[in-house]
Amino acid sequence: MNTGVKITAFAAALAATFGTAYGVGKGVGPVGEPTKAEHAQAGHAAHEEADAGGGTAPAAGGLQVSEGGYTLALATPKTAVGTSVLKFAVKDAGGRNVTAYRTEHGKELHFIVASRDLTVFRHLHPVRAADGTWSTPVDLPAAGAYKVFADFTPAAEGAKGVTLGADVSVPGAYAPQPLPAVAPTAEVDGYQVRLGGTLDPGRSGELKLTVTKAGKPVTNLEPYLGAYGHLVALREGDLAYLHVHPNEGGPGPDVSFTATAPSAGAYRLFLDFQHEGKVRTAAFTVYAGGKGVTAGATETAGTRGTGEAAHDAGGHAHG
Repeated sequence: MNTGVKITAFAAALAATFGTAYGVGKGVGPVGEPTKAEHAQAGHAAHEEADAGGGTAPAAGGLQVSEGGYTLALATPKTAVGTSVLKFAVKDAGGRNVTAYRTEHGKELHFIVASRDLTVFRHLHPVRAADGTWSTPVDLPAAGAYKVFADFTPAAEGAKGVTLGADVSVPGAYAPQPLPAVAPTAEVDGYQVRLGGTLDPGRSGELKLTVTKAGKPVTNLEPYLGAYGHLVALREGDLAYLHVHPNEGGPGPDVSFTATAPSAGAYRLFLDFQHEGKVRTAAFTVYAGGKGVTAGATETAGTRGTGEAAHDAGGHAHG
């Protein structure tokens, strides 16, 4: 496990594009199938970020459906409330399905589903068929606008890690929820997870999460995908994606990460940790560019068993 794993820092000028959400609104209304324009806007925002940084800053993860010669091709851009199956493929520059990936943290591909208002989160591990198509069950609690992220590294020589993003809609009456309130501790299935440290735009800082249960420190966290914790951060607005794994350390109660925010503003952090055979997800609201970091989670997160089907069905959800 690498010490001091860091999220890549983006140009300070990313703040100019922070909050340029697509598919996120304050009103209430029906949700239909995402349009091609919505997908295109993701790529446009990413180009703006790179241009603002003088053309040298990498685009924030997940803002584009295509990057580095790879494209996330969703076969199911629209699904239904409840349990359904999402299907997709990753295509190369020639339009062929990618069938060879490097295994990272125990999986060829990590798949994230999040609602645009950041109140629903799923960390899934889809199954790949021989022809390169992927599928995974997902349980979505309400109608609305969602975004999916595919995080992977192709097996091709010299290939780098890629995070692609695309829109998924769940038709029906849609009322976006406000960002959950900030609070120092997240309550998750009888566990308390406290977040401390700093999240600064353009500068690395340590985030330390401390897990306790019934007032006692949890010192026997179990490895989950080769680590004692996994952290995903999504920026409010455009849902720019940041994914890190912990610094070296023991099995609790503390799990620390080194992270850099790409811009000032609000983020939701989602921590996966495993104990007593189940993976739990704690969610936090943080603000980069302020005084330190505080965390908030107003409702209990879901749990996941150690079996693949249980992983796919679980995750953090509100509402």
